[in-house]
Amino acid sequence: MPVTEVSRGSFPPTWSETVDRAQKEQVVEELGQIFESSGVVVVAHYEGMTVAQMQDLRARMRAEGGAVRVAKNRLAKIALEGKPCASIGDYLTGMTVLTYSEDPVAAAKVAEAYAKDNEKFVILGGAMGDTALDPAGVKSVAAMPSREELIASIVGCIGAPAANIAGAIGAPASNIAGILSTLEEREAA
Repeated sequence: MPVTEVSRGSFPPTWSETVDRAQKEQVVEELGQIFESSGVVVVAHYEGMTVAQMQDLRARMRAEGGAVRVAKNRLAKIALEGKPCASIGDYLTGMTVLTYSEDPVAAAKVAEAYAKDNEKFVILGGAMGDTALDPAGVKSVAAMPSREELIASIVGCIGAPAANIAGAIGAPASNIAGILSTLEEREAA
């Protein structure tokens, strides 16, 4: 039986319509997980970027432990309902891309660095938990040290006193050895 205009609009929905709905529900669920579990989400316009440029952005983000997601704005707004970062819904207009990471700084750092290299990638804003970020806020977050940098500095602070103590304990012994060698040189002379 040929498909007619009447049969297309009739119920039950065709197989392709139910698959599309199921796919959309899955996308909304995935986006909801992203919005809940990410330390930071950055929204940017990417109009005019090539596939190679987008792959470069994805590779940079993956290297820092983040990810990039392009999704329909309408589905992203549905996923944002009731989430702490719902304030970024206002940024979801036009061709938008989401960059996100668990580390509260990584996605902002990569997005900010990429925006400097590519004028077609324009940061609109973002969210860090329930705190909304404008472009200046994203820039400020990008300037913060990452989790690894903070851990390294804390370890350095903890290790420095131990090194100082070891140096102080070892110093008298080296001083005594220096005095003894000086005395031996005097006696030999």
